[in-house]
Amino acid sequence: MKVVFLRCFSLILALAPLSRVTAAPTANGWDAVPSILARIRAPQFPARDFDITAHGAKPGGADCTAAIAAAVAAAHAAGGGRVVVPAGVYHTGPIHLKSNVNLHVSEGATLQFSTDPAKYPNVFTRWEGVECLNHSPLIYAFEQENIAVTGKGTLDGGGTWETWWAWNNKKAGPQKQKPARDRLVQMGETNVPVAQRVFGDGGFLRPNFIQPYRCKNILIEGVSIVRSPMWEIHPVLSTNVTVRGVRINSHGPNNDGCDPESCRDVLIENCVFDTGDDCIAIKSGRNNDGRRLAAPSENLIIRGCTMKDGHGGVVIGSEISGDCRNVFVENCRMDSPNLDRALRIKSNAQRGGVLENIFMRNVEIGRVSEAILTIDLIYEEGAKGPHRPIVRHIALEGVTSQASPRIMWIMGFEGAVIDDVLFSNCTFRGVESTEVLTHAGSIALRNVTIEPAKKGRSKNSTPHNSGPPNEKD
Repeated sequence: MKVVFLRCFSLILALAPLSRVTAAPTANGWDAVPSILARIRAPQFPARDFDITAHGAKPGGADCTAAIAAAVAAAHAAGGGRVVVPAGVYHTGPIHLKSNVNLHVSEGATLQFSTDPAKYPNVFTRWEGVECLNHSPLIYAFEQENIAVTGKGTLDGGGTWETWWAWNNKKAGPQKQKPARDRLVQMGETNVPVAQRVFGDGGFLRPNFIQPYRCKNILIEGVSIVRSPMWEIHPVLSTNVTVRGVRINSHGPNNDGCDPESCRDVLIENCVFDTGDDCIAIKSGRNNDGRRLAAPSENLIIRGCTMKDGHGGVVIGSEISGDCRNVFVENCRMDSPNLDRALRIKSNAQRGGVLENIFMRNVEIGRVSEAILTIDLIYEEGAKGPHRPIVRHIALEGVTSQASPRIMWIMGFEGAVIDDVLFSNCTFRGVESTEVLTHAGSIALRNVTIEPAKKGRSKNSTPHNSGPPNEKD
């Protein structure tokens, strides 16, 4: 494998004369943003409230699952409204939303979700990019329109190393979820009918927290999410999605913050992510099962967000077999010694996918522990497979950073495509090591300032020839 290392100097780079750097232009995709935003409209609800306490819910230790379900049913039957959770702690199992219902968790209210798997019946879901029947997500909707989860209250999934997280505890020997995970992946590869992919009890495949599945007109706003079993906000095959002002602090395994999968017209804004995995991870299905549905993620706008701990600030992949296009990231802040990358793209020859038109501008980065931009096409199976990914038209503009081991870690393989990557008007300070590039096409730097770190490497930096950790999704 040929790897090209690019030395960093303290100077302005304008079409720097390096063998892998060219002046290939990237189109100004930002012109598409107004039309995308014009299509994204948060749902509106009738001015009717359905207090869960009026349906029998009581704060404290009582199980309020049935009472909340009754309030949701009443609101839906009336033509819509708010299902209100007043101040207090309410214990519940899964909540299934219906059309025209806004689950409103008031300030001072906590929905404390059960950690008993038996309380989560099987539903039609997608688990790490493969459709199946598995434990219901904690908050779930299937083929509904005009739904919301709002308020300043807290959603507590109860995840700990003694409950949900124990199912994928890599430090405790073989993961409980691995046999079922491997079986599900194989079912997807061999086109086993989804109705026969039955998991749930004894399978140890953790439920997602919030999952609208094949829904339209979705709003998640204001709530705090803690201790999720795994992925926190996971809209699937849905359109017109707004995630606004959400605060996520959840550090379990695979605790991604927001994972829109095969969704169209998505706005994620003014959120705070402090996660055990990727802050935002855009997906579109895994391997053959993703290609079977052939539903891309497209037209996603991410703005005004803060990314703290996480494997990546904004990530595309690795379950990306249905393609991804038109991603716009702007005016975000990313900073943590425990944040690995700012923008990360990951796929391989099993996933494949066309990943294109990805734009980032006016993003402030403090410290990341690997690179500003990572394009990793040797993730997991790497080049072993017939579906060579295509990554093209990537532009970073007005991005600044204070410290990083390097700017780029770009690793492709023969037959895969990485092309038309542009950095413009960027300033990268405290760069500690050489750039890593292999099997990459056009990479351009225009008016880019690179300032090397002072002597003495940070304890968080990685060796110059190392790759990213190959953690699971």
